[in-house]
Amino acid sequence: MGTYFFTSESVTEGHPDKICDQVSDAILDDLLRQDPESRVAVECLTTTGMVMVAGEVTTNAYSDVSGIVRKTLKEIGYTNPEYGLDCSDCAVLTSIHEQSQNIAIGVNHSQNKEQGAGDQGMMFGYACNETPELLPLPISLAHQLTLRLAKVRKEKILSWVRPDGKSQVTVQYEDGKPVRVDTVVIAVHHNPDVSGDKIKSEVIEHVIKPVCGKWIDEKTTFHVNATGIFVVGGPEADTGLTGRKIIVDTYGGYGRHGGGCFSGKDPSKVDRSGAYAARYIAKNLVAAGLAEKCEVQLAYSIGVAQPVSVMVETFGTGKMPHEALEKLVREHFPLKPKAIIDHLQLKRPIYKKTAAYGHFGRNDPDFTWEKTDQAETLKQSAAAQALSGGKKIG
Repeated sequence: MGTYFFTSESVTEGHPDKICDQVSDAILDDLLRQDPESRVAVECLTTTGMVMVAGEVTTNAYSDVSGIVRKTLKEIGYTNPEYGLDCSDCAVLTSIHEQSQNIAIGVNHSQNKEQGAGDQGMMFGYACNETPELLPLPISLAHQLTLRLAKVRKEKILSWVRPDGKSQVTVQYEDGKPVRVDTVVIAVHHNPDVSGDKIKSEVIEHVIKPVCGKWIDEKTTFHVNATGIFVVGGPEADTGLTGRKIIVDTYGGYGRHGGGCFSGKDPSKVDRSGAYAARYIAKNLVAAGLAEKCEVQLAYSIGVAQPVSVMVETFGTGKMPHEALEKLVREHFPLKPKAIIDHLQLKRPIYKKTAAYGHFGRNDPDFTWEKTDQAETLKQSAAAQALSGGKKIG
């Protein structure tokens, strides 16, 4: 494969789009906490001094939407009118109505009808053995950098940092393996009384080196606030929307994406639950040693329980033919919406923390789709399948 470079980005929890994702999922969590059967599709928009929440909800619960918006903004760090959005005095507008009964008919589970998918669509899951969390290195490092930006702000290691920020990491590959970090880009929202030189030196020392240290060398390039100033940030600088960072949320562009966002959607929406299931499958196949890289696609029709297609792609690294891997997937993993929800316990109020720094690769017991609890079973089943066919795995 020779030499090539791949780049991924991440954003902090104070990025305008990520504010909206967190608000949407905070409302979802509040409703699921009271009524696990809640059906929720909530979108959010934010701009200078304002947050608007709109969507469709069917629930037996009550949610103080304005209070949740303000609490979420406070937790993120929008507590100062100078930031253009202040949790205490921003406007909060709401427009929420009941979910369409036409959709509910196809999704609701009953004695006479199996729960179908909440919409049509295709979802992708991806895993590879580049990192311990089985994510591509560029997105893994990008998330660690934005997490570090949040840490140095909240712990006042760098007192001049404000909530908004972005990272971007370019990794050099040799014959398909990551060998070094070529370029790191950081954009960090900051107070007006700090110099560009101080920002660059302190970000390199306190953010980039602790995260990328073993991957950087004397040729690595650092771009920190390349325009020279980033005082005006957050929703004052850019309007934010739920679901506009779907590549940040997943694999940094390394794997394909079906197009549907996650935040603000209860798990009956296969945009979310199907994507989590696809990651769970791909990660277990890699953890089982059946491939070095694996992408899984699931596709659904609204109101229909069984997926209309299941695809496994291993990019030439698979230890078995694709057809055999697909057979293993169908034998050992839940694929119907209700089965996915039950197996991964997706009716819990766990979603707000997924809404920043990626939905995958996180070491958190609530992220059940990150477990590799099927890896050993897959190994044994693959070995038995190969033995019956007179073939050896590996």
